[in-house]
This record gives sequence, structure tokens and C-alpha cells, in this order.
Amino acid sequence: MTPRKIAIIPARGGSKRIPRKNIKNFLGKPIIAYSIEAALQSGAFDEVMASTDDQEIADIATEYGAKVPFFRSPETSTDMAMTAPVLLEVLNEYKKRGDDFEYCCCIYPCAPFVTPQRLRDGMELLMAKGVDSLLPVVRFSYPPLRGVVIRDGKLRMMFPENYNVRSQDLEPMYHDAGQFYCFKTAALMAQGKMFCENTLPLEVSELEVQDIDNMEDWTMAELKYKMQHNV
Repeated sequence: MTPRKIAIIPARGGSKRIPRKNIKNFLGKPIIAYSIEAALQSGAFDEVMASTDDQEIADIATEYGAKVPFFRSPETSTDMAMTAPVLLEVLNEYKKRGDDFEYCCCIYPCAPFVTPQRLRDGMELLMAKGVDSLLPVVRFSYPPLRGVVIRDGKLRMMFPENYNVRSQDLEPMYHDAGQFYCFKTAALMAQGKMFCENTLPLEVSELEVQDIDNMEDWTMAELKYKMQHNV
């Protein structure tokens, strides 16, 4: 039997730094629409759903093709709520309704650079390699091991042992792209975290990544998107 797969887009209503961030207009449509459309167009999932506590977000999500079969609980809708409990809540609620998924993918709602192909690649690698989880990572543009800190108003090397080491001789370091996470559901349920013990990286370019935490980030994301899509 073909394993069942679900895409979960966590999109709560509250957002302090960018009000109504998850449905804010991004170059002509609500930003959550990009994640929904990428998931649907990938053909990688049996179900694409949005987990939200907000009726307006639910309406927009369903307009663009996602399902919202139930609303998020108050406990997973606070400012302090982490993503993993949201995913577990969704999976447990589906299970109560008699619907199990062997694999799942969390796609953040503010990830306009996610493509159907990247999602397909991620899910295919996850299943082919038999790992617990997979996530896109991007290489730091400058080695953190050569980083400096400001202490008492003065610059200090964070790792002074690397003072005479050329940057190209240091081990490359990467960071979470903050776009999507693919899981073997059993591993996520057992470990309850976004970065499971046996995790595979999917390296992506800096051009495909933009953290969006404030309006400067938002503007940069729109500029990158316009450049890549000639809009």
C-alpha cells in the first residue's frame, strides 16, 4: 500500500512584529497562498491542511485549496507555542478521526520561495534514505567560526583559536532555511521535535531563502522574489 502523506501549514492569527503576517499581501496574494500552492502542485501529499486558530486565515487557506478540518487549540495558539506540539496536535486529531499518515511535512506559511520541486525532492529523499526527518539548510555566507563579538565596547573574536586560520580552511557551517520539514510520522511522534536524531540535510541556495521577521525582511523577500521571477 502506498504510504499516506500530509502537508501541515501552521498559521496562527497572532503576530506582533508584522501584524496579520501569515495572510499579508505578498506581491499580489496572501503570503500563505505560496506555501499552499507549492504543496498542492508538488503532488507529494494526500492531504494539504492549514492549522490555525483564526477564521480569516481559515477562509483564505480554503480559498487557495487547503483543508481546515478543525481549529487549533488555545494551548497551541499562544505566542510561546512551538511548532512541534502543533504538528502533534494535528496528527493526533486526524488519528482520532481514523486517518493516519506515515509521513508528514510542515511548511511554514511565510515561505514564498518554497517550490513544488523542492517539496518533492524532500519527501522523496526522506523516504528513499529511511531517515527520521529532513530539512533544507543554507550555508553561512561568512564562516561563524571567524565571527566577532562586542564586549565592553571592544571587538573580540568569538573563537580566538581561529585568528590565523583562513576562512576557506574552516569547516563549512549551515543554518536551518526555515521553510519546511519532512518527517517520518512515527519519529516525530516519538521524539517530539523538529530536528530528529536521524536527520538529512537538503542544501539550498541563499537566493532561495529569506527569513521574514520584520518589514525590512519582508521588503528583501519581495525584491528577491521579483528578481527570480521577473515580476
